[in-house]
Amino acid sequence: MKIIVLTGAGVSAESGLKTFRDADGLWEGHDVMSVATPEAWQRDPQLVSDFYNARRRQLAEVQPNAAHRALAELDAHHEVYIITQNVDDLHERAGSKNVLHLHGELRKVRSTGPDATVYAWEKDCLPGDVCPQGHQLRPHVVWFGEAVPMLEPAAALVSEAEVVLIVGTSMQVYPAAGLVRYAPPYAPIYYIDPKPSINYELEQRPNVTVVAEPATIGVQRVLAQL
Repeated sequence: MKIIVLTGAGVSAESGLKTFRDADGLWEGHDVMSVATPEAWQRDPQLVSDFYNARRRQLAEVQPNAAHRALAELDAHHEVYIITQNVDDLHERAGSKNVLHLHGELRKVRSTGPDATVYAWEKDCLPGDVCPQGHQLRPHVVWFGEAVPMLEPAAALVSEAEVVLIVGTSMQVYPAAGLVRYAPPYAPIYYIDPKPSINYELEQRPNVTVVAEPATIGVQRVLAQL
């Protein structure tokens, strides 16, 4: 069975990673628009670099949780693809084989040059760190106002789903929240979130099951039914 899993901040929050979704629009004390837009990068690259360096360091201090591990265990029995809005690597560290990151990855940086080459990166990335061609490196993260390059392959995966799981996302951030519209009409959709928010696309679906639980509880409950 081909299972497509759409995950958001709620999954990582249960591992201890901070999320800006629930706390007055602030992310670690910062308005997201001051650290997560191209304009913020142009205005204050040091602030933006410091912010993502702190996120990268925090990532090294947390571990995958029961929801990450349960989704990884699905690989042994089904064809599973995880499409995540998260920039952490907790799905990979839990053992998931097929993970598509819609919004980039904290443990990577990319060149601001025309080639936009992506590099694995574990340490702090600072103003003055450049690629071999001499262009400044920046976080490999899709900021507000930027295109989402992986959206098309993500939509293609959803269009082939036999089952769709939505885990730990508000379903309010587009274009990611619109991916469910590509699911085949026969594919059942399970929406797992402690504060589920049914958006327009989900309202149009006849076969949506809402599980109002945290990811660590809801994922295992749904998987027991598959």
